[in-house]
Amino acid sequence: MNKLDQTCGPLSGYRVLEMGSTIAGPFCGRLLADFGAEVIKVEPFEGDAVRTMGHHVKDKSLYASSIFRNKSLISVDLRTSEGQEVIRKLIPKIDVIVENFRPGGLEKWGLGYEDLKTINPSLIMARISGFGQTGPYSQRTGYGVIGEALSGLRHITGDPDRPPTRVGVL
Repeated sequence: MNKLDQTCGPLSGYRVLEMGSTIAGPFCGRLLADFGAEVIKVEPFEGDAVRTMGHHVKDKSLYASSIFRNKSLISVDLRTSEGQEVIRKLIPKIDVIVENFRPGGLEKWGLGYEDLKTINPSLIMARISGFGQTGPYSQRTGYGVIGEALSGLRHITGDPDRPPTRVGVL
């Protein structure tokens, strides 16, 4: 993978640890990488689900190639104590964490913000979830299509004689 020259861009000099999957976390990480941050993406050994999405050429997802660009990739099983320790050892050299697990996911592994800021007090954590970290819907899955439907946006898109269509956001 060709990585962007990390010495340019407004975020050069910053190191980001991306712990998330599918679209929201990896997309956020890609934006940070595109602006020059060094992004280290953590994937399970079987790979991020995004590797199965979109068109494939020679068994490689074009979508994954796009969303993983400019990143370093590491495989870590966050569900094991060994994997959790790998993350803790990285934290002193990390400026920002991007994560999009269900609320409480990192906490159950001892990798929540309160745990990690004891290792690196200047750490910034960006948490992406469909319904926030607290509240009555916080444990619900929050993909883009769900947000479109709940907000009523799907109701106003498409043609009047057909079912609602996806909103063209990319």
